[in-house]
Formats: sequence, C-alpha cells, structure tokens
Amino acid sequence: MRPEFAVVAKGSEGGGAALNQVIGLTAAAVLIAAGLFWLAYLHRTRRITWLKTAADRLGQWGNRPGWVALPIALFITTILTAMFGFIWDVSLHIGKGRDPGPLANPAHYFILVGLFFLFIAGMLAVILPLDEKPGPAAIRITRTWHAPVGGVLMAAVGLYALIGFPLDDIWHRLFGQDVTLWGPTHLMLIGGAGLSLVAVLLLEFEGRLDRPDPDRADGPFLWLFRSLAFGGLLIGLSVFQVEFDFGVEQFRLVLQPMLITVAATVALISARYTLGRGSALVAVVFAFLVRGVVAVLVGPILGEPHNVFPLYLGVAVVVELMALLPLIDRAVWWGAVTGLVAATVGIWLESLWVAGMFVDRWPTSMWPELLAMTVPVGVAGGALGALLGMILRGEPLPRPPLRRGIVIAAVLIAAAATANGLRIDVPENAAAAVRLQDVEPAHGSRMVTADVTLTPTDLAGDDPEWVQVLAWQGGVGSASPGRGLVIDQLQRVGPGHYVSTKPVPASGNWKTVLRVQDGRVLTGLPVYLPDDPGIDAEEVPALGEFTRPFVSETTVLQRERSSDYPSWLFTLASLIVLVCSLVIIWALAWGAARIDLAYRADVRAERLAQAARR
Repeated sequence: MRPEFAVVAKGSEGGGAALNQVIGLTAAAVLIAAGLFWLAYLHRTRRITWLKTAADRLGQWGNRPGWVALPIALFITTILTAMFGFIWDVSLHIGKGRDPGPLANPAHYFILVGLFFLFIAGMLAVILPLDEKPGPAAIRITRTWHAPVGGVLMAAVGLYALIGFPLDDIWHRLFGQDVTLWGPTHLMLIGGAGLSLVAVLLLEFEGRLDRPDPDRADGPFLWLFRSLAFGGLLIGLSVFQVEFDFGVEQFRLVLQPMLITVAATVALISARYTLGRGSALVAVVFAFLVRGVVAVLVGPILGEPHNVFPLYLGVAVVVELMALLPLIDRAVWWGAVTGLVAATVGIWLESLWVAGMFVDRWPTSMWPELLAMTVPVGVAGGALGALLGMILRGEPLPRPPLRRGIVIAAVLIAAAATANGLRIDVPENAAAAVRLQDVEPAHGSRMVTADVTLTPTDLAGDDPEWVQVLAWQGGVGSASPGRGLVIDQLQRVGPGHYVSTKPVPASGNWKTVLRVQDGRVLTGLPVYLPDDPGIDAEEVPALGEFTRPFVSETTVLQRERSSDYPSWLFTLASLIVLVCSLVIIWALAWGAARIDLAYRADVRAERLAQAARR
C-alpha cells in the first residue's frame, strides 16, 4: 500500500467556516456586546433601577450582596448549558466527523450561549456595585467605581474562552481541522470554562466578607451550595479527559490517570480544607450526577456515542480520611501528603472503576510510568488545593516566595508530565497483515471481522495498552451500528497474532483503523477510509487481504488536517495559545493572592480600630 493514504486535507472542507457564518457570528457577538455595554451605561448612570433591585432581592435569600448573587445564579445556568453542549459536540464529532460549519452543529449553539453568558455573568459582577466598594480587594476602575476581583476574573476567563471560537476558525484555515479535543484552540474553549469555577469561588468569598446581614450565620443550605461549587470545579478540571471517556483518545493512555489526579487533588483537597467533613464526598456525588444526566441525554436520548467518566470516589475517601490527621493544621504539608496518597492509593481505587466501565483498562505494564507521573502531579496539586482552601477560609498564605514557588512548580510539574505523556514512538518498518471476513451486514453497512498478524511480532508486547480496531465517524443517525462508534479490543491468540471479538463496519462514511499502543509506541494503519472529495482524499479500500505499514496515528485519525504550511508557523501558533493560557493561570493566582492579602489587611485594620475604641 503506498504511503499516500495518510496524506491529508488538500481540498477546502477541512478549512475554516463559510464566510457568511463567520459574518453572522461576528454580528451576533457585536450585538450582544453592544447590548451589555448599553445595560451597563444605564445602570451606572442610574437611569434604571430594576437590575440592582433584582440582584439585591436575590442576594437577601442567601445573605450575599447582589453583585455576587445574580452573577452566580446566571453562571450556574450558563455553565450547565455549556457543559451539555460540549459533551454533545464531542460525541457528534466522534460519531459523524467534521462539521459543515459552526452553525450547522446544534451543540455549538449551547456552547456559544453558555460562554457568552459566562462572560456576561462576570461583567454583571463588575458593573453591579454602585456606591459600595465590593470587598477589601476590589479593583478600582474609576474614582467611584470598584469591581470585585472574582467578577473581573470570571469575565476574563469567559472572554478567553470566547476568543477561542474565532481563533479556532483561523486555526482551521491555516492547518485544517484537527478532529481532537486537544487542539490548542479547543483547549482555550474548554480551559476557560473549566477554570471559571476558581473565579466563582473567589467571588463568593468576596461576597461572604460583605454580607448584607453580618450577624446572620450561613446555614446548611449554603454549605451544601458551596460544596456543589467544588463539585463544579471537579467537573471543570475533568473536561480535558473527555476523549478518554469516549474511548477515542488520540494520545497515550498514561495521560488519563495523570489528568484524573490533577482534577481530584486540586478540587477535592481544597473542598475538604475549606468546608470540612463530608464536603469532598458531596462534591464527588454532585459531579457524578451532573455527568450522569448529561451522558444519558447525549447517549440514549439523542442517540450519539455514549461516554463514561471518572468516579473520583476513591480519591474522595482518601482525602476525607487524611483530613482526620493532626497534620491538617499545617495546610500546605497536609495538602502535599494527601496528594501523594491520592496519587497512589486513590488512583489505584479509581483504576477498579476504570477497569469495569471504560473501554481501555490500565495495564499492569503501565503502572511504573503511571506512578512516576501521578505522584509529583498529586503532591503539587494537593499543595495547590490547600493554598486555595486557605484563601477561601480567610487564612494567611505562606510567604510570597513559597506560595509563588508552589504555583510555578505545580505548572511546571503538570507541563513536564504532559510532555512526557505526549512523547510517542512510531516504529519503522512495522506492518500488519490483515485478513477480513465479511459477516452479516448491519443497517446497510458492510461488517467485517479481522485476523491480524503484526510485524515484528513483539510490536505490542505482552501487556499493551491496546490492540484494537476503531471504527468511527460513520453515523448517519441512530440506526447506524454503534451510533457512529465501534471499538473492538482484539484478542491475542499467539505472538503478534490477534483476532476480532466482534464485527466492525468497513464501508460508507466509516473510518476504520487498526491501532496499537504499548508504552511509548503509538501507531495505527487504515483498514478502511472512504473517498472524501471535500479534502481531496482517496478511498482506502477494505480488501479481503492486505499488508499495510504502520504510521503516525494523527495522519489517519485526523485526516482533515493539512500539511501545507511551514513547520515554524504551527509552532508559533501553538506558543501564542500557550502564552495566553499562562496569562490566565497567572491572573487567577494573582487575584487569589490579592484577595487574601486585602482580607488580612482589612482584618488587621478592624482589630486596630477596635483597640483604639477601647
């Protein structure tokens, strides 16, 4: 088989959206922005009073100022909308392939509405305060206008996520469609929404310091609400794992436990330290219920490929038990040690859930590298979670060099672990001899089983992450087999010899690929690829017998990507996105430190004033 089967995207359909859709989206964004600024003008000049009245009435219910209550109420609705749209969008791409355009994908409307209202929620927190200074850390905008730090950060991460949409279109025009969750501009979209929960927690803390009725204690309902917010943070930090949830990860499997460790340690350790006993378990239950409802809506109800998700229960139990130790009085040390136990015992408990529910289990051979990645990430994530918890409890942070060092170390450790997980080897002179056997067709699709012999025979080793046939992007409705996704984990019957355990489709719009991952080896070859005039790609037929070389999986799975650009351009574009992401992380860290320092200064000033009155 000639190597050109892996050449991608010479036609036009793999590029950006049609100009009429770009113009339409731009016009909608301008109108929404103009409406928001007009509302802000009317409110700030006191030409309307209904906005403040509505916010204050909502705030009385939870004993929070209106500039906290209304934005958070709007945020809850919008983030659930965006979450549903995101999971639906991923399932549509897995089941049906690329979009004809952003407005042709119904899931995009939910994502766009969610992200727009995320930005609006943040801006409401900025514009609502009139005569009061919203907390001691408030940012001065004009002589008489101050905005809460959490509101500014919420608007910033919302804007960061929204910018991902036009940048994504530019990205596709330059590099074709990278049909993967981990495309740089895709990470902007989901990263902004995921990190918004940190801004929300900070905003709620600022409101707690400025309650309308200082003598009214927070009841159990508000404790539950705050626990659910940490469950939202757990969901937000889990969005990077969603390809693994569907079983179509395009990167090494060892990244999955590392990502689970990051989300679990930061969210659950901060929850337990902030709110006390049971809060980590409540956060996990809430995350499970939200993800479960979305999974049912997208899978059985809408008829798209189904997904499962991490349980996190084992890590939550570990965190709750570790909180019983006296070490919790030394927050950062407790967070780091708890992160260590979570990254070992907690992840082992999580592996039992993965083995029972996920497409790809964690093989024994992966555990040495798995622990080498999860342990440092867990320690750093635990320390970071403890720092967040200290801020949300109003405790003084460690000295600036230490707290800055923890944040920088956490970012560097996560980056190093991710870089290691992205390292792959594509073997040279490796191939597979495949014999296909036709079985009874299903829903008009040709169904086949495969008998595969690898060369060399030790290509997959004795305990690989997977040797599988993946068929995806062939769904044309709920009647199609597998609803657009079929994965067959091949059975080993001899050295380098594997056979099917179930039929897979190999006709129509389906893209059927043989995949192998064993340690750093990650490679694949096409079993069947359809003719695709939109990107000028020829059919790769599913012959009865054939021998084809293994190549980089990206060239087969991301067929719409273009290679017609200078190599430096892709590197430069990726670095620009990376810098933007680091700026957002820095802004969140700066905002958290500002709130903590201002709160401590405010407490000291109040105590001095009380002493002077005596």
